[in-house]
Amino acid sequence: MRHVLTSFLALHWAIVFALLAFLCIDGDRGVSAALGVLGLASEDVGVADLDNFVVVAPLATALLVVAVLFFWAFVETLVNDATSRGVDSVARVAFISASSVLSLVVIGGAAQGIKGLFMVVAVQLAALLASYVAILAERRSPLAATVPDDSEVRAAALGMARAAARNSRLSLISGRTGSHPAGGR
Repeated sequence: MRHVLTSFLALHWAIVFALLAFLCIDGDRGVSAALGVLGLASEDVGVADLDNFVVVAPLATALLVVAVLFFWAFVETLVNDATSRGVDSVARVAFISASSVLSLVVIGGAAQGIKGLFMVVAVQLAALLASYVAILAERRSPLAATVPDDSEVRAAALGMARAAARNSRLSLISGRTGSHPAGGR
């Protein structure tokens, strides 16, 4: 069974972080444009020195690494089946890395004096958490809803037939009338 939600969310976050990394390397206003995509107004950035190579290169590299991890999780969902644990570990590493990068953005933004960054990153972290929970729910749902084999189906049918016969006997013994077509007992 292919996991549609897992593959969609992994591809979504891969594209988001790849676009953020691509925006960061824009020379004129790269990091401020990336923060704008996240939801930060350009006037909140203020006089922060965000076009410096020391800021841009590590941030773009970190965002690109996270994008590659999410793309790896996407490929794992397409290649592996539902019983494989590879997707869980790759997705976990990707979400931890994404949360770490966003936390470092908050710390770096606070050091640069960027206002309103905490709320923007908190929303993104909440979206990451919701995505991770949705992926976990979808990945663990097949474990609970496995298809029974023929012997389990036969055993269940036999149990239901016995229960129906027992209920019928109890109905006859107690004198209650059932739904008989002739109206009798």
